[in-house]
Amino acid sequence: MNKSQTFEQFLTSSSVPLSVTEFIINFLIAAVLSMILGLAYERYGSALSNRKAFARNFAMIATTTMLIITIVKSSLALSLGLVGALSIVRFRTAIKEPEELAYMFFCIAIGLGLGADQRPIVVVAFVCVIAFIFLRNTFSSKTARGTANLYLTVSSETSTELGLEEIVACLREHCISLELKRFDENSDLKEAAFHIEVKDLAQLTAAKDALQKKDKNLQLSVLDNLGAFM
Repeated sequence: MNKSQTFEQFLTSSSVPLSVTEFIINFLIAAVLSMILGLAYERYGSALSNRKAFARNFAMIATTTMLIITIVKSSLALSLGLVGALSIVRFRTAIKEPEELAYMFFCIAIGLGLGADQRPIVVVAFVCVIAFIFLRNTFSSKTARGTANLYLTVSSETSTELGLEEIVACLREHCISLELKRFDENSDLKEAAFHIEVKDLAQLTAAKDALQKKDKNLQLSVLDNLGAFM
């Protein structure tokens, strides 16, 4: 018996039988935890993208990861083949917000843990993370009481002479805090997205009037963290 035959026998004899009952339990737990995480992301997330649409992917990511790990752990040959199989996978969708990446990694971690049959660890870690998200949001809400944290999008034609620096300077005069989240420019349109904090609606109105005084064709869109503000 040569070395290649010995290695092939080792690969074929290293398979571990899978339990359908255990798989169903892990699958249901992954689905439930990922849906709860999606609700937490919709409620407490701060990304400018459509959080509800992005959260719909969580269940698929967690259960698919769990399925892959469950199958791979049953056979050493499959685990070796997985390296080559995944090398051809390319993700074409850009993750524009670090927060989106963090939640996606957490979904993958849930799938990895449940695929490895580490249910107690996954559940405990999930509860701790959700509790941290809730407490952080509660603390942030208390410290920001009496102010409004909003997302302001300023759009204008590319041909306008009003630049980004002038917009920022104008907003700083009327906002408590200001953070540039995104800036896009093409041949037809310039668009800047800001996270701003204002004391009240009058302060927001003053900022809007000051911007439109510089360029009456500016288009403004204001959103708060949970939906439409005005």
